[in-house]
Amino acid sequence: MSFPALVEPAPELTIDEVRRYSRHLIIPDVGMTGQKRLKNAKVLVIGAGGLGSPALLYLAAAGVGTLGIAEFDEVDESNLQRQIIHTQSDIGKSKAVSAKESIAEANPYVEVVLHEERLDNDNVMQVFEGYDLIVDGTDNFATRYMVNDAAYFLGIPYVWGSIYRFDGQASVFWPQARLEDGTSAEAPCYRCLYPEPPPPGMVPSCAEGGVLGVLCAAIGSIQVNEAIKVLTGIGDPAVGKLVIYDALELEWRKLKVRKDPNCALCGENPTVTGLIDYDAFCGAISEEAADAAAGSTISVTQLEHMLKEREEGSRDFVLVDVREPNEYEINRIPGSVLIPKGDFLNGSALEQLPSDKQVVMHCKSGVRSAETLAIVKGAGYSDAVHVGGGVIAWVNQIDPSQPSY
Repeated sequence: MSFPALVEPAPELTIDEVRRYSRHLIIPDVGMTGQKRLKNAKVLVIGAGGLGSPALLYLAAAGVGTLGIAEFDEVDESNLQRQIIHTQSDIGKSKAVSAKESIAEANPYVEVVLHEERLDNDNVMQVFEGYDLIVDGTDNFATRYMVNDAAYFLGIPYVWGSIYRFDGQASVFWPQARLEDGTSAEAPCYRCLYPEPPPPGMVPSCAEGGVLGVLCAAIGSIQVNEAIKVLTGIGDPAVGKLVIYDALELEWRKLKVRKDPNCALCGENPTVTGLIDYDAFCGAISEEAADAAAGSTISVTQLEHMLKEREEGSRDFVLVDVREPNEYEINRIPGSVLIPKGDFLNGSALEQLPSDKQVVMHCKSGVRSAETLAIVKGAGYSDAVHVGGGVIAWVNQIDPSQPSY
């Protein structure tokens, strides 16, 4: 499908800009007019992490005149494996500031606007307003749905990307899109593709499951490619298409995504007419896990005291780590035994639990252990508990000598 350019051209390019963008200018489809459109464009990138890093660098290199960065986190050493906009000397620095400094080195002609705040219902519409295009590099479902809904209400196209281990996806969501002839493109939104979020705990985040660093570059560059096409009106953007990449098999697939007439947001009878409670909609943990964890959550300080009592012989319990084996190799709470969450889901873990000892469970942050706690309590272990904050809290508060991840 052919779409008109999203942005009007800037009045002119300077001599320095002509030299810088000469390889764009000699492409007939881009040319002087296309480059002027990029110069006049205002693009907001959400997140300066795995996807945001290549997206920001390539948008800046391409000559997008104004880049907004919505990012509230700080650079951590574990980011550097994939977040190439940051370097060793940036550890501990604001990611937004670090990204801005890298962009200034890459292209001093780009204006960078920082939004150093966590996006939520109170600020997302204000942050988005005034931008031509949104590029989303977030890694949690609650923010994705909020970004999709806010972009829809403001009529802003939204370039989405997702990565996990060796797999990536990308698309352009633009329900208000019109074709060159002025007719509606009947384009879908994110909710047309994913009407409901997955059950809590079903899809691990990159922090839990990992991601191949170079995959970020593959999907991030696809996002920028689509952004350039939408901004300049060239090519056939991924509106109504889902691009799927399998890095292990080196396979690309492209699927059609149709507008859902029953979509809660952009359908014929919408039920989502304003921003909603996205945390409640997506659910960090299931209701069963929340109920199980209520009154059965201990702190890492309490666990440390319990472990000392176990060493002294005045107390006995089994400490179960429900993470994956590769996570267990990185760091662990001393005295724990590994039984992955999957073994609880298929029932085999229950055979490994003692019937005469209290069961104490933990994971990386407390989400997976809360889910498994519900299973264990349902099996009759009424005094079972889990550790709030998990290994992250243990390393930060009790044993900082261990690596974090």
